[in-house]
Amino acid sequence: MLAILYDIHGNLAALEAVAADAQERGADRWFIGGDVALFGPAPRETVMRLFELKPAVWIRGNGERWTAHPGKAPDGVGGAVAAARDELGEGLVNSLMALPESAMLDDRTRAWHGSPISDVRSFAPEPADDEAELLVNVPELRLVFGHTHIPFSRKSAGHGGIELVNPGSVGMPFDGDHRAAYALMHDDGQIEHRRVGYDHVRVPVALRTRFGDAAWVEMPERRFETAQP
Repeated sequence: MLAILYDIHGNLAALEAVAADAQERGADRWFIGGDVALFGPAPRETVMRLFELKPAVWIRGNGERWTAHPGKAPDGVGGAVAAARDELGEGLVNSLMALPESAMLDDRTRAWHGSPISDVRSFAPEPADDEAELLVNVPELRLVFGHTHIPFSRKSAGHGGIELVNPGSVGMPFDGDHRAAYALMHDDGQIEHRRVGYDHVRVPVALRTRFGDAAWVEMPERRFETAQP
């Protein structure tokens, strides 16, 4: 059984809770869907813990891309990117950037971070006007993706009803539910969404303890506190 983890964002406590839950459920393989370190209180420790989950397939997200190429990061996240680079070190930053953009999870399922055309554009719980553009030339019957931090599963509005699966965010949910979100792909291909409680109240405190009054901390601190974007 495959455990599918997205958007961990340096939240080691959430990762530990998810890893324990997945192993208890019988997971014996791992998929890491990107945005593993940026914005969280324990960026390097989180990556090191992920390395212990084996066998694993990894892809990169926009967080890895921004950390490797700070000039491509949007306004307002430069401080967070610089902090993540300092914590991870050049070698690890480059290794994460070298990860592929997508991976096949089974013979009908491909995983991306955001969508097949962008790591910062993704699908919504309800069809949006750009959905057809995001699915152009997609041959797979199912896509798995993250980036929006909101778990859901549905069929696409067109393109033959492609199955769209967002496992949600392990470390920084945006649906108002503080519990860590991930998914299990069973051996028959069925997807099971999972939520795992943990001591989330300590995460923004840990962020402040680690990075102090740095200006960039306010945004992720608020997200950890509210489970909202």
